[in-house]
Amino acid sequence: MNPELVLPILIPLTAGALSLAFWRSITLQRVLAVVATGLLLAAGIWLMSSTIEQGFLVVEMGSWPAPFSIVLVSDVLGAIMIVLTGIIGLAIAIYSLASTPKGHEKFGYYPLMHLLLAGVAGAFLTGDIFNLFVWFEVMLLASFALLTLGGERAQMEGAIKYVTLNLFSSAIFLSAVGLLYGMVGTLNMADIAQKLNSVEDPGMVTVVSLMFMVSFGIKAAAFPLFFWLPASYHTPQVAVSALFAGLLTKVGVYALYRVFTLIFTQDVAYTHTILLWAAALTMLTGVLGAAAQFEFRRILSFHIVSQIGYMLLGLALFTPLALIGGVFYIMHHIIVKTNLFLVSGITYRLLGSYELKNLGGVYRQRPYLALLFLIPALSLAGIPPLSGFFAKFIVVKASLEASEYVISAIALLVGLLTLYSMIKIWAEVFWKKVPDHVTDVGRLNGEIKNTHNWAYYVPVVGLAACTLIIGLYGQPIYVLAETAADQLMNPQLYIEAVLGGTPK
Repeated sequence: MNPELVLPILIPLTAGALSLAFWRSITLQRVLAVVATGLLLAAGIWLMSSTIEQGFLVVEMGSWPAPFSIVLVSDVLGAIMIVLTGIIGLAIAIYSLASTPKGHEKFGYYPLMHLLLAGVAGAFLTGDIFNLFVWFEVMLLASFALLTLGGERAQMEGAIKYVTLNLFSSAIFLSAVGLLYGMVGTLNMADIAQKLNSVEDPGMVTVVSLMFMVSFGIKAAAFPLFFWLPASYHTPQVAVSALFAGLLTKVGVYALYRVFTLIFTQDVAYTHTILLWAAALTMLTGVLGAAAQFEFRRILSFHIVSQIGYMLLGLALFTPLALIGGVFYIMHHIIVKTNLFLVSGITYRLLGSYELKNLGGVYRQRPYLALLFLIPALSLAGIPPLSGFFAKFIVVKASLEASEYVISAIALLVGLLTLYSMIKIWAEVFWKKVPDHVTDVGRLNGEIKNTHNWAYYVPVVGLAACTLIIGLYGQPIYVLAETAADQLMNPQLYIEAVLGGTPK
């Protein structure tokens, strides 16, 4: 038994149950949120240490041997994602102390946050394709409830688009699981990978792989069915937006990485070419959408879409260097994008709006906040020596080595357009003077001074420090991504770890 493999799921589930038990005490729920997410991060670090040491960790539920049992599996990629889940969970829990309205806290904000984190952790660690579907539905339930907390018109409109597309994705996912089970008679992902090569109808395997691609592509907000994301992520409270931006779409990306390196590798020339052009179009449509926006969180939401394209590009190229770049990019982006949303929330508290035309003067009022914006913003655009530069550099280098020159040019162009968007935000929010029609700056400044000021800035400073560390001391992060990529390129290691035998 490896308790470190179960704890990342058990901790948030237990915390969620205890939060319900403490329904009448918001103070206890707040304390529990910070403590539980801190424990989740500690469990993730423990899991990472054990996984690096042993290569793979496997837990078989109910003492049944795989493939008959439901298994939890941790490889290096899964462990990385759990650590990142802990980091983001802790940052959001602290930030929520200051930003979340009491009305939301009274109606289940903290239990729903824990449920969402449990769903995310379960998806990263499950070795069973049907249980991956179950964890996706847990996330969908919790995220929909968080999205609608407050019941404002914009929230409800965004939530309807969000849940409609994600339910459509889930229906495709479940249908694909049924077809896959009909072909191989198992739901264990390692067992599926082992048996799928002997299926007599390779055309049907390709069809099922495309169903998974569409389903996970929707959940990852990839082209062409990405419009639910910029229609919904800017509507809830900023802590919820930041949590979604950091983690939710990355679960879809993770699922694509898992199934298209482990299970569907029979027709790479076909499936991964589709992924390649989907990645390119995702980058372009996302960044062009962002360039047309003039609302802080909508700009950031469209940039989630464009950056997903870089992650998909690493998978689509399917070379060791490309997968290193993809994993490195995921690590960088989760930190940076969460932080940018948190900064947007602080500017909202200062000036009472997310519309760029109503913002300004933040550099003069809060010069340190301007610096805290520049670190993740320039990293997102790929400016050296920040983490985004190395992430983009690895992915573009891999595409050049694969002779995908058009894709490389698109990736570089998207980087320049991302810089344009970040400069636009800087000029409108931080550099220009406060617009004359904004009259309530003083009142809002007073609010932010008097209510949990530290809880706004501690997570922002911490995430900015992570960005600097990844950029300035990137060698250990690169080695970690390289180890994860090596495991992804050698799926037999995963199969042997789950079904028996010692990986070599």
